[in-house]
Amino acid sequence: MRHLASPDVGLFDDLSREVAFACDSGGTLTWVDARAHALLSATPGQTLRSLAAKGAEEKVDKLLVQARDERVEGWELILCRDNSPTTFAFRARPHEGGVLMVGSLVPEDYGNALNQVSASLSEVSTLHRETERQQRELKRRAEELTRLNRELEESNRGVRVLHTALDEKAESLQLASEIKSRVVANVSHEFRTPLHSILGLSKVLLNPINGTLSGEQEKQVQFIRNSAEALFELVNDLLDLSKMEAGKTTLRHSRFVVRDVLSALRGMMKPLLPPDSPVELRLVEPEEALELETDESRLSQILRNLVSNAVKFTESGHVTVAVTPGPRDTVIFTVQDTGIGIAPENHERIFEEFSQVDSPLQRKVKGTGLGLPLARKLTELLGGTLTVQSSLGHGATFTVTLPRVHTEVAEMTGLTTRSQQLDPTRAPVLVLEDDRQTLFLYEKYLARSGFQVLPVRSTEEARRVLERVRPAAMVLDVMLEGETSWNFLADMKNGESTRDIPVLVVTVTDREQKARALGADEFWLKPVDEVRLQKKLQAMARSGPVERLLLIDDDDVHRYLLKQLLKDLPYVLLEASGGKQGVQIAREQAPHLIFLDFVLPDITAFDVLDELKADPRTREIPVILHTSHELKEDERTRLARETAAILAKHTLSREVAITRIRDALAKAGLGSHSLLEGSRRG
Repeated sequence: MRHLASPDVGLFDDLSREVAFACDSGGTLTWVDARAHALLSATPGQTLRSLAAKGAEEKVDKLLVQARDERVEGWELILCRDNSPTTFAFRARPHEGGVLMVGSLVPEDYGNALNQVSASLSEVSTLHRETERQQRELKRRAEELTRLNRELEESNRGVRVLHTALDEKAESLQLASEIKSRVVANVSHEFRTPLHSILGLSKVLLNPINGTLSGEQEKQVQFIRNSAEALFELVNDLLDLSKMEAGKTTLRHSRFVVRDVLSALRGMMKPLLPPDSPVELRLVEPEEALELETDESRLSQILRNLVSNAVKFTESGHVTVAVTPGPRDTVIFTVQDTGIGIAPENHERIFEEFSQVDSPLQRKVKGTGLGLPLARKLTELLGGTLTVQSSLGHGATFTVTLPRVHTEVAEMTGLTTRSQQLDPTRAPVLVLEDDRQTLFLYEKYLARSGFQVLPVRSTEEARRVLERVRPAAMVLDVMLEGETSWNFLADMKNGESTRDIPVLVVTVTDREQKARALGADEFWLKPVDEVRLQKKLQAMARSGPVERLLLIDDDDVHRYLLKQLLKDLPYVLLEASGGKQGVQIAREQAPHLIFLDFVLPDITAFDVLDELKADPRTREIPVILHTSHELKEDERTRLARETAAILAKHTLSREVAITRIRDALAKAGLGSHSLLEGSRRG
């Protein structure tokens, strides 16, 4: 067999596609192999950036940064080979403070690529010319719009003049309405006192125990009593209407069944229908036990007014009150009579205040003209509707449709439900307020400024909430239904764990001196301005306790980099260069969160975690592990169970740090209001 001669080793070098470099930490070449010198004209002393094609320098820097800390595989760089861009796939690793690199030439058809680039540039040029044309057209249209805007501005001046006049008229009407409401309310209250006296004295005179009256005297006193009762009814209706117009009507929601309402109505209406009356009152109860959650007294007042009105205008026959369940979780009450009826053209007129339909029977009964308007306003106050169906001579049917659960109750339930799940992106504010509408306003106001309202209507509820949440601030009304919150305020400011929570007292009584003495940070009288409330709570929340973060890492550079990422955020940053020192600081300073390096000089990260978990003082502190070490599968699994997050040092950014800190604090149930404010500023 003939043996072939061994080929020259240099021929293999000519066919090789690999190049090798060594460079220092700054990217300066300290050694190059022969192929690197031949292919790229690389020589020691050059920088790796100088070999890069234009535009690839930043990628070279990133490779050097990562390769100084860990192995890198498959990193593509475009270097200049005979002044032509050539793609190499590099592998690199750290070595004695510098980097060792081996690159393999990636064969590509750069001619085709350049042709494609050239074609793309041509298309871009065409698009650029089209864009310039469109910009000229847009400029022309903008000039046209400017001209039209000038014309509109002239028209707007005239409209603004008209609006000013209308505003002045509206203010005048509003003032007149307020004056009327105040006068009516004050006069109504003043009328009640003498009316009570007249009714009481007439009752005394009509009682035979106090002496016998002649038949004529008894008749006269009875006339006085009847007139006083009619006037008393008118005063009460006026007062209710004035309260509703002034928006001062309060609702007291409760759960009750319809059967109880009808039973009470029967007792109230009995005096209007004596046994010999030609009019019969019929009450038709629903087949099922209907439960409502609304204002029972207001509902009774509506039905009482409707039945009273029906009895007045029914000379004989019956007045029937029926209740049935309605669609979409509503309840329908109907009051039907066999009276004189109402002409269709008067159906809306009867709901106008002091308005009455002229008829012989109307002139006979002389109603106040307020019963039906009041009933409709009360129905609307309960979130329902009141309608009428009637014609002359065929009686009338009044229909009241109410939501089974009042909208305020439903909204309050939703507000309470939303507060059960804490939103880590919003700072919680405990609001102690017994008025539901005020609670809705607080939620509306504060949701716009990054707060989450935790609503409570009693001090007992407030204490239960504080067992699971530490709020960023509190808003207290000291005058609650059935209690005051003075003792609660004192307890909060005397408690070691709650004294630093800012408290804003908002109430209707001027007791600022007492509130300040008990420790309130601020005192306001109602009503509350939205912007003022937002600014005050933001300022108070920022003055609360600042989160403390502990950095356990033996690398001074990494600790410095982490501090730079968290710069300008409102944290107290504690540092430890070893695991044992870090555990000791955690026990003494009680940080809210710990950044722990995986590789430590004295004890392992697992030892640190074990010691933290073994001590009740540090057991609940969340830990974020940050490392440049490549974790094994079993290590990663265990750490995932025992830490809040695992972060690679080379990928850590400000945004990632803020997000992980916020998530960790939220999981631990700690307030994050300072984080929120800081992240906004950052």
